[in-house]
Amino acid sequence: MATKKIIVVFGATGAQGGSVIRALLEDGTFAVRAVTRDPAKPAAKKLKQQGVEVMKGDLVDRKSLEAAFTGTYGAFVVTNFWEMFSKNDDAHLSRDQEIEQGKQVADISKCLGLQHVVFSGLEDVRKITKGQLEVPHFSGKGEVEEYFRAVGVPMTSVRLAFYFENFLSFLPEQKDPSGTGYLLPYPMGDVPMDSFPVCDLGPVVVSVLKAPAQYIGKNIGLSAEKLTIAQYAAILSKHLGVPVKDAKMSVEAYKKLGFPGAEELACMFTFYQLKPDRDVALTLQLNPKVQKFDAWMAKHKDSVKL
Repeated sequence: MATKKIIVVFGATGAQGGSVIRALLEDGTFAVRAVTRDPAKPAAKKLKQQGVEVMKGDLVDRKSLEAAFTGTYGAFVVTNFWEMFSKNDDAHLSRDQEIEQGKQVADISKCLGLQHVVFSGLEDVRKITKGQLEVPHFSGKGEVEEYFRAVGVPMTSVRLAFYFENFLSFLPEQKDPSGTGYLLPYPMGDVPMDSFPVCDLGPVVVSVLKAPAQYIGKNIGLSAEKLTIAQYAAILSKHLGVPVKDAKMSVEAYKKLGFPGAEELACMFTFYQLKPDRDVALTLQLNPKVQKFDAWMAKHKDSVKL
């Protein structure tokens, strides 16, 4: 029996990496090596019980990265802007740190001869808008995408849309002043917004890894569907049993909400209004079982603590 090629997965105990590992295990084509900063935590121990090779590693530790990549065919790489932002409250510094980490991964991938890296990327908004708009948690990933290709690493970028999961965490904090329900304050006007369930990323990545000739060099914009904020609100109302409506908030008003990252996210919504390339048909081709928001919400409504 031939030895399976190894895929190393970063963010192994997080939402994206966890979804990728589950899909790789279910598919069975590749062996899986998970990288985590703490192999002793319960989520990492559970992976070991499932037959996953678990290694200690950190995107800021070059030696641990070299060890993690040694002997592997490919990788799924995700960086975490928001973790860095939570520590420094500086979007531009966090972007630069994310770029530094991503470039180090690219250099090691090139040095060790990885044959296919799937990177969780996004657009370099600065370039697309010719400097008119900046979204640091997008642009850093966009610069890393370009660097992977500049140094000659065979890479596919998967660019996720707005997470379904975001609706659950943000909604309870936005009560309607009238006292009759809740508001969705996302400043999109009537422009449909792409969205995607992170839990369905894994099968997409597996499909990409199994067809390198077709997808290396591509940027794949993922979306389960395109709905207006009013449509998302209607689905939330249906499943939560309380009124939820579009707050009809402006970008400028969103910037003034005052929570860490409000200005950064306001700029993201401004970019979303430009309708970046997210391909529902291709997403369904790569994962025919990707969930629509209505079906996903039916399964997760109990996660919202109103």
